[in-house]
Amino acid sequence: MKATYYLFASFFFAASLAAANIVNIDIDRSKDIANGTKYGLAGPYEALSGKIHYAIDPKNSANNIIIDIDKSATNSDGMVEFSADFYLIKPKDMKSGNGAVLFEVANRGRPGALNRFNRAISSLQPTTADEMGDGFLLREGFTLLWVGWQHDTPLIDNQLRTYPPIATDNGKTIEGIVRSDIIVSEKTYSHSLGNRNHIAYPVSDPLDPRNKMTVRDGITGPRQNISRDNWQFARQIGEKLILDPTMVYLETGFEPGKIYDVIYVSEDPPLAGLGLSAIRETISQLKYGSTSELGISSGDINRAITFGSSQSGRLLRTFLFDGFNEDTKNRKVFDGIIAHVAGAARGSFNQRFAQASRAPGGAFEYPNRVFPFADITQIDPATGNSDGLLTSIPSNAMPKIFYTNSSTEYWRSVGALTHISLDGGEDLSLMDNVRTYDFAGTQHYPATFPSMSGHENLQPNPNDYRWFLRGLLVAMDRWITNDNQPPPSRYSTLEQDTLVEMTDFQFPEIPGLNVLTEVSTAYALDFGPELGSSGIISQEPPNTSHPYPFMVPQVDASGNEIDGLRSPDIAVPLATYTGWRPTSPVSGTGLYIPFSRTRSEREAQGDPRLSIEERYSSRAEYLGLVAESTMTLIRDRYLLNQDLSVIIDLAGKHWDHRMNTED
Repeated sequence: MKATYYLFASFFFAASLAAANIVNIDIDRSKDIANGTKYGLAGPYEALSGKIHYAIDPKNSANNIIIDIDKSATNSDGMVEFSADFYLIKPKDMKSGNGAVLFEVANRGRPGALNRFNRAISSLQPTTADEMGDGFLLREGFTLLWVGWQHDTPLIDNQLRTYPPIATDNGKTIEGIVRSDIIVSEKTYSHSLGNRNHIAYPVSDPLDPRNKMTVRDGITGPRQNISRDNWQFARQIGEKLILDPTMVYLETGFEPGKIYDVIYVSEDPPLAGLGLSAIRETISQLKYGSTSELGISSGDINRAITFGSSQSGRLLRTFLFDGFNEDTKNRKVFDGIIAHVAGAARGSFNQRFAQASRAPGGAFEYPNRVFPFADITQIDPATGNSDGLLTSIPSNAMPKIFYTNSSTEYWRSVGALTHISLDGGEDLSLMDNVRTYDFAGTQHYPATFPSMSGHENLQPNPNDYRWFLRGLLVAMDRWITNDNQPPPSRYSTLEQDTLVEMTDFQFPEIPGLNVLTEVSTAYALDFGPELGSSGIISQEPPNTSHPYPFMVPQVDASGNEIDGLRSPDIAVPLATYTGWRPTSPVSGTGLYIPFSRTRSEREAQGDPRLSIEERYSSRAEYLGLVAESTMTLIRDRYLLNQDLSVIIDLAGKHWDHRMNTED
């Protein structure tokens, strides 16, 4: 049975609640984790899920950063109301926890932290032992929290979302331009205007002459207009066409290898930025107040760390840049931020007609890869504007920050722009509160090993950076609690000649493999004069001008990256690991290219890379070198001692698989 719990019953508590911006919390479900299993000193955990209801003051200066906050309906108290789903995993006895909430920004409404940190199977509402993986986060005593922040996630049970009001112009309908790119892997005739099955903005008038469709061959091809007579807003079901304002039908069909853009007029934009507000208000309440209905008393949570991966890592960069890490009482929200595999990108999260799920790579030209890219103040050569990601954050709201990236982020999301000058001539100094860790030779998310792809020559990259995430989370928490300095940043630099332009990239000439010739360069994009000030896009597609530097990590004779945080797989390799694929400049998947087993095999194949037998005299020597590499990383605090035996065991299985593989 659904139960509604009110945060405060008395007038005094109601007044405190208004200041906290949370009205009430509905709890739909509560359940013990893993049938009451005890996790270290934290003991047994429980999970609670439901909905949080908010009411915020649009006149509070901290809320001015929310796009269209002045265009929302208000209640009788002049407050803007909205709600968001939540999912919480906490110690049943909060006093047994470590006092920290680890808030994961859910990627497209889906939790992922237990997979990233606990190596667990994925679930929308994890409660079983398998869904807790090896229990790492729970043994460490963290309280885990997810709050829905995205308004357009698919209507799937337990997929988190936020529920914002619609913006109007004094009660009149607001309209605007929306662009939807369509890319297919096989020919189809109708396609959603939304991205990744998300709820699309519907076309307001299918016959509006401003609606148009273009097509191009690849990301650098010129756009060609498609005659309006050849397409319509509809879906194909069997032989029938049904009018649908959220779908588009092309008479000749959408072809693989081409990029189609539908530019159309929609109306009734939701206040998407309230999703970021939901995060801010919830964390502020946990840190500075109490939520007794959740079993969390004042003082149970004394610090907050947030983790976001890919899209949600870009959300965290936007959260910082837009100013959400200062709450409505001018207090710091997150003490520590780990923005993972976000590269130099942000996203369409706090804009009118925001499209949060659109990816930043290539020439899809959404407002994701836009200046500023780095933390410190720079001058944009395209516009002359001066800005930095962290420039406007006051000292009282400045968190400690880890940027962690895979190699893919250099190839797909111009990751080098986070730490080089915009003329490509020099390295930037990192701020004292920032560390950058690039996981050498990794793809956006590690592949399973052995590969299940069935494609011998294009196997995805299994180099697993999740061990580093565990060590760095512990380092972040100790930095916050005890001011223990975290391990030094590790990334490729111009000074060390380990970050280079493509003309200087020295990848070995492996038979049958070509390096990318078309890369994901970022360009200055002009969406119209109101994007920066009002979050309004008036130019679609955007005008494209100045290219920004594109640089990638340099590699050694084996094709593995020289610099960055090098796992045992890179330091003691059995293969070449890349963050790119020759088939796509915007792929999140890299390559695993095994070494030949013997010298004769290598020479027969014409492979310039030394074979396994030329590198290691035996399995024992190989595992000894893996152990030595791992222990060095443990000593330097990038890895945890508790993970040593598992890492060595996995290396042994890798050796056995490679050396026992039949041609």
